Amino acid sequence: MPHVLLIEDDTSVRDGMELVLRRHGYGVETAATGEEALALLAGERGPRVELAVLDLMLPGMDGFEVCRRIRARTAALPVIMLTARGDDRDIVAGLEAGADDYVVKPVTAPVLEARIRAALRRAEPSLRQGPDADVTDLAGLVIDRAGLTVTRNGTPVPLPPTELRLLLELSASPGRVFTRDQLLASVWDHTFLGDSRLVDAAVGRLRAKIEEVPGRPRYVQTVRGFGYRFGPL
Repeated sequence: MPHVLLIEDDTSVRDGMELVLRRHGYGVETAATGEEALALLAGERGPRVELAVLDLMLPGMDGFEVCRRIRARTAALPVIMLTARGDDRDIVAGLEAGADDYVVKPVTAPVLEARIRAALRRAEPSLRQGPDADVTDLAGLVIDRAGLTVTRNGTPVPLPPTELRLLLELSASPGRVFTRDQLLASVWDHTFLGDSRLVDAAVGRLRAKIEEVPGRPRYVQTVRGFGYRFGPL
C-alpha cells in the first residue's frame, strides 16, 4: 500500500484529502507545517513515505523551502505541490524548487488520485529502463539503464525519478526531436491536455545537473518552436 505524506495547514482541506486518499487505498501521514513534515521524514522510526503532497502556502517555512530541503535530502521522493491560485510565478517557482508535478486547489478527487498514481509509476524502476544497451557513454555522461544511475566525468549525479525518466527518454533516441506534449505523455503519463511548464522546469533542473554550462547545453538541446532533443554532442 503506497504511503503518502500530506502537508497542508488548512484542517478541512487536509481532512478531506486524507479521507479521499484512504478510500483509494493509500496510507496517509499528515503534517500541518513544513517543519513538522521535515521532522517526520527525518525520523528513523517514521513510516516509509513514497510520495509527498505539499501545499505551497504554509505558515512559517513555506512550501518552496520545504521542497528544496526535501530535494537536498533525497532525490527519490516524488513531490506534488498544491497551489491555491494557479499563479504562474508560484507554479514556476515550485517546479524550480524540485516539485515533480502540481495541482491547483480546489482539486477533485479523481485528478489528485490520477496525479499521484502517475508520479508513483514514474518512480518504479521497471518503468524507467530504456530499450537500448544497459550502459551508454555519451562524451563523459554515462547512463546505466539497468542500474538506473548517471555519472558525469566519473561523478555520480543523483536524479529524481522525473528527471531520470526524462533523460532516459531523450537519450534513447539521440537526435530525435520530442515535442513537449510527447514528453508529457511519455514521462509524466499525462494523457490529457498538459502543461509545458512541467517539461521546461524539469529540463532546466536536469541541465543544471548534467551540463557543464547549462546555458550552452551539449546534451539536452532546445529546438525552438518544437521541443527538445538529445544531442548532437
